[in-house]
Amino acid sequence: MTETPRITPLPLAQVEAIARAAHDGQTDKAGRPYAEHLRAVAEGVRERGGDEDQIAAAWLHDAVEDDALSPQWLREAALSGRTKDIVLAVTKRAGEPPEAYAARILATPGAPLVKEADLAHNADPARLAVLDEATRTRLTEKYARMRALLGQGDAI
Repeated sequence: MTETPRITPLPLAQVEAIARAAHDGQTDKAGRPYAEHLRAVAEGVRERGGDEDQIAAAWLHDAVEDDALSPQWLREAALSGRTKDIVLAVTKRAGEPPEAYAARILATPGAPLVKEADLAHNADPARLAVLDEATRTRLTEKYARMRALLGQGDAI
């Protein structure tokens, strides 16, 4: 029986560089470089005690959803299976109800922490303050609902 060769996952610095390059030129809703959000989520995961798989997933958490990297790239990337699973778990699917999205995150080891850090940065009052009131209200409600579905309450 032939053993499948074990891959050595990319170092976090290389994952960060790939994520930054994939999102180059993109901005968030406030007009800030998207890489700032990726960095904040990765740091949020690290501060919450996340491991290297989770930190790598944090850098890549929006890459497939935003079409910055393809699902094929993710499948073939030198990343741990756990990192890939987390990225896929936090990738929203078109037409997917929030309840199904939250259930997938909760069912994937390591994914709830990445989503918690993502929601924390998305719901940061300083970040939301630069948006118009209607957008701010809509997003605040959206993030609160997702936190509730994930059982994260006011942890953010």
